[in-house]
This record gives sequence, C-alpha cells and structure tokens, in this order.
Amino acid sequence: MTENYYTYYESPIGLIRIGGTDTYISEVSFIDDKTKIEYGEPGISDIIHQCTEQLIEFFQGKRKVFNIPIHQDGTDFQKRVWNKLTEINYGKTISYLDLAKQLGDEKVIRAAASTNGRNKIGIIVPCHRVIGTDKKLVGYAGGLWRKKWLLQHEFRTANGIQTLF
Repeated sequence: MTENYYTYYESPIGLIRIGGTDTYISEVSFIDDKTKIEYGEPGISDIIHQCTEQLIEFFQGKRKVFNIPIHQDGTDFQKRVWNKLTEINYGKTISYLDLAKQLGDEKVIRAAASTNGRNKIGIIVPCHRVIGTDKKLVGYAGGLWRKKWLLQHEFRTANGIQTLF
C-alpha cells in the first residue's frame, strides 16, 4: 500500500495543504477553515518537500514552471482537461470556450468547466488561468480573490505590469 503524506505551507494568500506519496503530488489546496487541519505526523516525502520549495519559488516570482510528478484520479476526459490546463503558459489566460475548443468540441464547455473546478492540484495544474469568455473572473475553488491575486502575480512577474484585472 502506498503511504500518503501531507504538509501545510503558509503562502501569501493563505494556508495550503500539500499532499502526495513518495512518487507524486496529488493535492495542492487552500485551507480556509483551520479546524480542517489534520494534525499528526505522517511525515513528508522528498516529493512533498520539493513541491513546497517550488511553491515558495513560485510565490517569490522565481518559478514559472513546476517540474514535479503529479497524479489525479479521474476519467479519461478529466485527465485530458487537466493536461490541457498544464499547457497554459505562465502569465496567460484562456477562456472556458477556448479550453473546450482545444479539447476538440466547443459543446464540452460545461463539462470542461466542471472538471476545471474538480482540480485537486491547484497552482501546479493552473486552473486559475481559465477565465470567462467575456474576460471576467469566474469560478475558483480557492475564491475569486485568490484567482485574481494569482493572475496578477503571474502577469506582473511575466510582464512587469501591475494589474491584469
């Protein structure tokens, strides 16, 4: 049986839970309710330590690409969506319609949006880079204020410009 590990990182936009195994990361999620923090000492694997270090570099504006193995359970369609998300360049955004078109059928826009919302590996699988067709911020499990912060952080770091939204 594969051992699961986790740790917490206090980022500039709140507490993040990082979870995974000895071989991959399976969770990067925001914790708003501190009563949901799990205490105990499951330990942290080398991969979780690497993930934490890469997240620190990301928030410092020093990292634009993550290079750690990740894994999410899901259908083939969900895995295709999550894979497409990893192809969105740092400091860029696409619309949900663009995402559906990249998947080969604009009619899957709702399914793609729903899958985007089920992403358990936030920031690394950059679901925050998907915005509404009208260029408005819509939907983010971590809260729209975090989505805005992340996009502005990336845009500022990539382009030297203060605000995107």
